[in-house]
Amino acid sequence: MTYHRINGVDLYSEVTGEGPPILFLHGGFCSLESLRAQSDALAGERQVFAFERPGHGRSADIDDGYSYERGLADTVAYLDAEGLESVDVLGYSDGAILGLLLALHHPERVRSLIAISANLDPSAFKRSDDDGGGLPVLGPPVHEAPTEEPKPDVERMHYERLSPDGPAHADAVLAKLFRLWTEEPHIDPAELGAIKAPALIMSGDRDTIRPDHSLLIAASIPGAQLCIVPGATHGLLAERPALISAVVREFLGQHS
Repeated sequence: MTYHRINGVDLYSEVTGEGPPILFLHGGFCSLESLRAQSDALAGERQVFAFERPGHGRSADIDDGYSYERGLADTVAYLDAEGLESVDVLGYSDGAILGLLLALHHPERVRSLIAISANLDPSAFKRSDDDGGGLPVLGPPVHEAPTEEPKPDVERMHYERLSPDGPAHADAVLAKLFRLWTEEPHIDPAELGAIKAPALIMSGDRDTIRPDHSLLIAASIPGAQLCIVPGATHGLLAERPALISAVVREFLGQHS
């Protein structure tokens, strides 16, 4: 296994495939396993670079809390460690937020950006009946029969299998993540007008990120494309992997 010493912490890294470089940025409480389908789909035509942030996957946790500022610093340091001056970027959830911040604050490093289930501030999770504005997230498809069997927590299963901190540390990581998600980020939509890289904004129509919030992000980035994945929740990477990979490949093909 490969690790890079990034800002005083050993972070797990993977490099697969051949071709122009693309950086994958995973979501909160996710490992690189959550992006495996997309990585495999691109490996024949792209060189995929990816790392796991502190407390995620195979990277040990830190004593401090999490912040997107630190996540951005780790991302830039990882690009430097791999000798990557400019890359395509695919980020999911927390990773999509980091992709937006990278394109904003380090535009020379981003050739194109794919942001999947990103949010600009914590209000993106609220429904219209919570705050009087915005559209509600759609419910389950009507043809789906209700089930009493809860779905397995795949990300926790990956955490318990991969984390060097041990299975019991998962709750400590989640506690820090919930603080992060309720306090950050705070990105002004007007700032996104400075992004010059081609951008694709994606989310599920049943995502915890409201569809109108994804539309706001896409409308705020000049020339950005928007894809709302049908019948998909915040777990859209696992629910619609083939469709997402096809849309991503087409977008990258337009901007190679």
